[in-house]
Amino acid sequence: MALPDLHSIEDLFNPPQRTNASISPDGTRIAFLAPWKNRLNVWVQDLAPGSEPRPVTADETRSVRTYAWADDARRLLYLQDEGGDERWHLYRVDLDSPGSAAVDLTPFPGATVLGFEPSPGDPGKVTLWINARNAAEFDFHELDITTAELHLLAESPGPGKVWSRAGSGELFLSGLTSEGDLEFFRRDTATGALHKVVEWKGADYPVGSPSQITPDGTGLWVVSNRGGDRTRLVRIDLATGEETEVDSHPVFDVDARMMVNPAVPEPLIRDHQGELLGVRYYGERQVIHALDPHFAEVLGTLEKLSDGDLAHVSFDRDGQRWVASFEHDRDPGATWFYDHTTGESRLLFRSFPHLDPESLAPMRPVTITARDGLALPSYLTLPVGVEPTGLPLVLLVHGGPWARDAWGYVPAVQLMANRGYAVLQVNFRGSTGYGKAHTQAAIGEFAGKMHDDLIDAVDWAVARGYADPGRVAIIGGSYGGYAALVGAAFTPDRFAAVIDVVGISDLANYLRTQPPFVRPGLVNNFYRYVGDPAVPEQEADMLARSPITRIDQIRAPLLVAQGANDPLVVKAESDNVVESLRSRGVDVEYLVFDDEGHGFVNPENQITLFRAVDRFLAQHVGGRAEQG
Repeated sequence: MALPDLHSIEDLFNPPQRTNASISPDGTRIAFLAPWKNRLNVWVQDLAPGSEPRPVTADETRSVRTYAWADDARRLLYLQDEGGDERWHLYRVDLDSPGSAAVDLTPFPGATVLGFEPSPGDPGKVTLWINARNAAEFDFHELDITTAELHLLAESPGPGKVWSRAGSGELFLSGLTSEGDLEFFRRDTATGALHKVVEWKGADYPVGSPSQITPDGTGLWVVSNRGGDRTRLVRIDLATGEETEVDSHPVFDVDARMMVNPAVPEPLIRDHQGELLGVRYYGERQVIHALDPHFAEVLGTLEKLSDGDLAHVSFDRDGQRWVASFEHDRDPGATWFYDHTTGESRLLFRSFPHLDPESLAPMRPVTITARDGLALPSYLTLPVGVEPTGLPLVLLVHGGPWARDAWGYVPAVQLMANRGYAVLQVNFRGSTGYGKAHTQAAIGEFAGKMHDDLIDAVDWAVARGYADPGRVAIIGGSYGGYAALVGAAFTPDRFAAVIDVVGISDLANYLRTQPPFVRPGLVNNFYRYVGDPAVPEQEADMLARSPITRIDQIRAPLLVAQGANDPLVVKAESDNVVESLRSRGVDVEYLVFDDEGHGFVNPENQITLFRAVDRFLAQHVGGRAEQG
């Protein structure tokens, strides 16, 4: 038995050949992201077989990641920032004018578009939230896509409070109380007075909860765990505040990963009028409940096209022509066209056709029991072609921490498995998606039981013979970078190598440097779970849980990577670690990317980072690596 041939760093981290396809509202065209000058840009192609695709955006500096069709097949909208600063602008592309430059519809320096969606009952317009007036407040506007005219619908009454609109034109206000509870108000159309419809406990939703006004404006769909541990979909009557269950799963939470990762499909699958078609749930794998008879028929066919999990779906106005992509641990992004009228289906593309799924490593769900008895749902990936005994182990820690690991293709996981490492991903306490109790078990446990969970997972892998205890590395980004630094500083004898990507080193400084519009949302996560640095006793506890205060304990080799424009974990977080260690004569490898922010987008930076990771792990943990 032997490991498969080495996959090159470029094979794994170059952009997908095609990804994120969606069908136009009239069902005649598809759009997708594909490389143009080594950046993902939007391309368009007629659905007729044999038609040629063409790029319709031309961003040479940063990949496009989020786009949407307007309400016809003639225009596309997309979001873009500068160098990872997360100050998103909304752009329009006119498909009937090939070669014309994209139009910035929100040309306000320093402002951020929080999001946009079709304007209910008003073709050619979208509603959006933008903080052009006040950096901490997002005002609600309607935008004419053709003229770029912005019409103010309502100013935000304060930080953390946002407006929304029903198809009837009524406005609703949602926001947080000073204690962090969630409120939802209806505005009287005649007097402008606000009437509270419902309030629920914000502590149960550390990163918020998906919600959507029903198309008729009489109800609010909310992902709720009120009265129980698991989340379900409920409808709140906007006249009475009465809550009724719409759908639930007996074991799984509603899949709300998009609250942390916008690239994940939304949990509520809706048609072009906003009517509910289905709900996504997630355990070890995804489950979709169809709530509409027509969608149930379509779903039954789509799920037969792949053994992966149905990811993004789009469809024409009639719900007859569909484009569907699939998440998969070894064949990601396979995208299909399906015509429900004729029964025709055909594979449009594979995102990474150069990768042989048989040479990639399967991701296996496992459950690990923590020392206090808490079940830790996890994923184990073992290298292909070798006995899974006494392997070097990479502990890959997710961010958030109010996120979760899920089944699917992760280039870093496949790189490490290909090099001969076992890879363990742990949904430690604080992770979301496993019930309220699992998440809230992390309160007060940064660098405490949350870290114990990771150590317990390593011990589990060692006890089962998978891992060599002397060859364990820890790697993570954002909170995962903090966890890696905690591993180096709090348990310095456990890890032979540590890799921190945009990680927090000083919890108090991290909270003090958050962008103004982020701060109101901290009340239910960082302030509740870690503390408020404005309170001296809490600041002292936060510092005691910060790697920077134990920097003199770090002995393991350390690789640090940072985006210079990161607005969330500022560069000083990494600078402080590196400068402190270097002042003691400790050799630290430090990569700073001047054109990146919180996470790295441009492929040459991904390749530079993981070439360093590849070499670093081979040197200190003993796997194989690409030569040169």
